[in-house]
Amino acid sequence: MTARILHTFEQFSIIMTEHITGMTMMDTIDQALIALLRQNARYTVADLAQKLQVSRGTVRNRMLKLEDEGVITGYSVQLRPNSQNRPITAWMSIAIEGNATRQAVASLLGEPCVVALHDTNGRWDLLAELQAQTLDELGQALERIRLIKHINNSETSIHLKSYK
Repeated sequence: MTARILHTFEQFSIIMTEHITGMTMMDTIDQALIALLRQNARYTVADLAQKLQVSRGTVRNRMLKLEDEGVITGYSVQLRPNSQNRPITAWMSIAIEGNATRQAVASLLGEPCVVALHDTNGRWDLLAELQAQTLDELGQALERIRLIKHINNSETSIHLKSYK
């Protein structure tokens, strides 16, 4: 009886939070779904449903909800380190104007030379790791990135040597 009351209270709290904030709270199924997708974004809906022990419809509805709310913004490919011959590595610190981080991130993730993108604090909003075959290719990528709407400023450092 106490467990049922507690569960009802938790559901009421989530509904009230949704009503007040306009955002849906993630429950343990949503969190487990995201964890599985982080492991392998190519899992089928049937695989996810089996692993989560829920119906395929539940998985599909939750994925759509998370996508619609901007929790899941896309799916990506993870490459094995050194799987591509890209000898030049650089880091680009990026300042975004206003509250346009999502739009800038979406554009940056479409840039072939961007191999990793990180949200930061301090003077810069984002830190992009870039890899290119040649300095010319890197220069062209920097030009394309600097033309992305909402990028206000940037500073790039080229990796010269590592100390271990």
